[in-house]
Amino acid sequence: MLPDVAADAAPLVEGKLNRVGMSGIEVAIRLREENGDIVRTPARVDAYVSLDDPEVKGIHMSRLYLSLQDSLDAEFGRPQIETILKRFLETHNDISATSYVSFRYEQMVRRESLLSDHSAWRSYPVKIEAWSDGGKTTYRVHVRLTYSSACPCSAALARQLLQQQFEEQFFGHQWLATATVLNWLGSNETLMAVPHSQRSHADITIELDGGRDDLPIDELINRTEGALNTAVQAAVKRTDEQEFARLNGENLMFCEDAARRLKNAVDAMDGIVDYRIQASHFESLHPHDAVAIVTKGVPGGLSA
Repeated sequence: MLPDVAADAAPLVEGKLNRVGMSGIEVAIRLREENGDIVRTPARVDAYVSLDDPEVKGIHMSRLYLSLQDSLDAEFGRPQIETILKRFLETHNDISATSYVSFRYEQMVRRESLLSDHSAWRSYPVKIEAWSDGGKTTYRVHVRLTYSSACPCSAALARQLLQQQFEEQFFGHQWLATATVLNWLGSNETLMAVPHSQRSHADITIELDGGRDDLPIDELINRTEGALNTAVQAAVKRTDEQEFARLNGENLMFCEDAARRLKNAVDAMDGIVDYRIQASHFESLHPHDAVAIVTKGVPGGLSA
């Protein structure tokens, strides 16, 4: 018989523990693509159970690991996650009352170019959390978006410089031919100031209610990117770059503006009981970031 210290030895100090397990387990999950194909995607998993018996020294780590591995052949989704949480508790039924699992991976989405006839893949960092407590399972979906944010203040200051340059160039003219103005607008003289923009991140967490039986990752990405209108692009030709510049000009936003747009997009989704949204603009003007955070405001729920 091999020694089993976790089972045979008493803890040095007695006490219950909220979660015990492993983090960063390397796995491959089976994701269904838009065309119906199922592909294996690398993921990292955190797996835990509570240790509710204060006199037990430790849990059975290998049981968690093997229960996870035995469940990975199924298509990734809520039924698979429910099975994993159930097996975690079944293998620790004498010492644990709650179980937890999270999956972190990259969701691949094919995106069309803005105007040109091209498409390419974009990846979105995703984290799915689920825990079982008292027969109830709670799900949270985390997604990170990357988008462009053009500064409204910088745009206003650049416009003022353009106005001043125009006044200096054409002061005293009673009238101007359209061709004269068009030529001036197309010259280097109008580039004395360019509004600054920056790559930005939106970190969005939603908690699902019992009425949903899916993991609405695609819906969350599409709704929130659609609210911002300036998601970073994949395949880009010059016509797409020009369109992207136009969209940035039409959607000038501070981090506060982005957070409010995202909030409205998530509020429009069905079956969301709570959320936390963080818009982070990695400023090109400052060495620090501009950040806005908004939550649904559920008592005892997600907080800023």
